[in-house]
Amino acid sequence: MSGRKVSPNLALDHLVAQRRAAGESIVHLGFGESRLPVFPPLVEQLVAGARRNGYGPVAGDLAVRESVAGYFARRGLPTDAEQIVVAPGSKPLLMALQAVVPGDTVIPCPAWNTYAPQAELAGKTVIRVPIPEDCGGVPDPAALRASIHTARASGHDPRLVVLTLPDNPTGTLAPAATVREICAIAEAEDLLIISDEIYRDLMHDPTQTVLSPAEVVPHRTVVLTGLSKNLALGGWRVGVARFPAGAWGTDIRERVTSYASEVWSTLAGPMQQVAEYSFAEPPELIAHLAASARLHGALARAVHRIVVGAGAKCRAPQAGFYLYPDFEPMREKLAERGITDSTSLQHHLLEELGVAVLDGRHLGDDPQALRFRIATSMLYGQTEEEQWEALRSSDPLRLRHVAELLTRIEESFAKLIP
Repeated sequence: MSGRKVSPNLALDHLVAQRRAAGESIVHLGFGESRLPVFPPLVEQLVAGARRNGYGPVAGDLAVRESVAGYFARRGLPTDAEQIVVAPGSKPLLMALQAVVPGDTVIPCPAWNTYAPQAELAGKTVIRVPIPEDCGGVPDPAALRASIHTARASGHDPRLVVLTLPDNPTGTLAPAATVREICAIAEAEDLLIISDEIYRDLMHDPTQTVLSPAEVVPHRTVVLTGLSKNLALGGWRVGVARFPAGAWGTDIRERVTSYASEVWSTLAGPMQQVAEYSFAEPPELIAHLAASARLHGALARAVHRIVVGAGAKCRAPQAGFYLYPDFEPMREKLAERGITDSTSLQHHLLEELGVAVLDGRHLGDDPQALRFRIATSMLYGQTEEEQWEALRSSDPLRLRHVAELLTRIEESFAKLIP
């Protein structure tokens, strides 16, 4: 850990909070927290579980694991409760997998800023592979195969590949054909796939389906998800993993539970109560999720129009609440302001225009590129009342508190180009 700093997205969020407390007005587009109020039935479940103060099984009580198994079964993945482990967030599960599965790790470039540090903490070499032109969250298949062979020729041992379906930071979903191609490579090269599907339930188009690699190569795919994004429960820390059936999957699960027993023991009892209810997906929760996905989509599309209007290239958002604009077309004009890379671009937006974004360098991108991540999930309101109003509105873009922020973002990006 020597020389390591706090995760850059968390550090940025802390900086923005400090500066706002000091009286500065900052539009926060730099932190991927789903800033929505807690759905009341979840509070009821938390209270109902408050007396659950025993440790319980490391993997989680049978009832919560059966509920999670049902969740996966409804998504085309027949699952036994013995394939499930629950934990205080998906982050610890990711770390556990990096720690117990041998070999080096392949990740897309750009990718969520935690994948690479966790692999490095586990003593692995990180192999970054560019994403395809049309989407993020997965490595370009042709480049993936070439990178694996190059890494092995250099003495490395790539054995894990991380996919994000749908993606953070681009807000897009890899097409089914691309997923199948990556699965074929994983099969040929004997890779374990870690499929991070924490944004799966936030597709903007409810008719668009997600193909999990666990549907294609179930024997070599671990699926991760949680409640931080879909139900805005980041601070409650609820994550789950689905392991493959069969000997290999059982071995990995046992290694993860062994790791968990020495690190976090088990998911807190009250949170298991919340998870059991949530993964059972009662009708009222499904309706709340649908409203959340509609709101995320409306704001992401609105900000997408703004950045494209300012001259950036940007993939259209499909899920979650992220955008990944590329201001390369405006490089010459930005250079007139001394903006020549992603760091100077982030700095100018924050210091001169009062807009916080996350520098693409922190996501493994080329530091000289003019790319950054935008999170639109902090635009729904400063109070629970405003957030509920946004959730319930048929046209949240017309709400005064939302429209004012969008106007400020548009004006800021208009000022970015001389």
